[in-house]
Amino acid sequence: METIPVVIDRSSPVPLYHQLAEQLMAAIESGTLGPGDAFENELALADRLDLSRPTVRRAIAELVQRGLLVRRRGIGTTVASPMVHRRDELTSLFEDMERRGQAPVTTVLRLETEVTDATAAAALGLPADTPLVFIERVRSAGDMPAAVMHNWLPSAFGDLSIADIEAGSLYAWLRTKGIKPVVAHQVIGARRPTARERKLLKLTAGDPLLTMSRRAYAADGSAVEYGDHCYRFDQYAFEVTVHER
Repeated sequence: METIPVVIDRSSPVPLYHQLAEQLMAAIESGTLGPGDAFENELALADRLDLSRPTVRRAIAELVQRGLLVRRRGIGTTVASPMVHRRDELTSLFEDMERRGQAPVTTVLRLETEVTDATAAAALGLPADTPLVFIERVRSAGDMPAAVMHNWLPSAFGDLSIADIEAGSLYAWLRTKGIKPVVAHQVIGARRPTARERKLLKLTAGDPLLTMSRRAYAADGSAVEYGDHCYRFDQYAFEVTVHER
């Protein structure tokens, strides 16, 4: 466990917890502390810097909230893997990863062109028994799985191939067909993973999942895809800007 040099200026108007959090964050972002590295515990850090435990606890909590540290029972606090932040814009996970300089890898688990699913059909504004194109895939950053993704498309896109999916983003492929998703309705949540999701995403039984369902629409208002995705809690975050009415 590496001890990070920290300088606390008690004459500064900047709160002590914030000074500590900023210096620890700089150590993580510079790579001094890498993904998976054990993090100095609260008591040791408080003693070393002559700070109160509540001050240190607040600084660490801020880094946990930002997704830079992960607390796990029985393991302690460790540096999180680099996270993908999805902002409030209509992009695909593939595009988000590329924007961060990661190398997205897609593993297709299923591709079927005559699937019926009442929930997906309703989301696309179609009768419940309408045949749909269904895709199940795992999206990874290198060797680390980040998401299990399920998408349903209208049957007009039945020429979609595994090679198309593995080559890039689904939205990029849709754009080659003259279809550009321009607006979407998303629902974001969290839950426990199923046994299969734990295996696919390399999670332990107590780890949570981030979830997101999305209905995407073209400029003419027609629904072009419905997605139901789940993400590793330490590999993904949603970043949303809100405004006063």
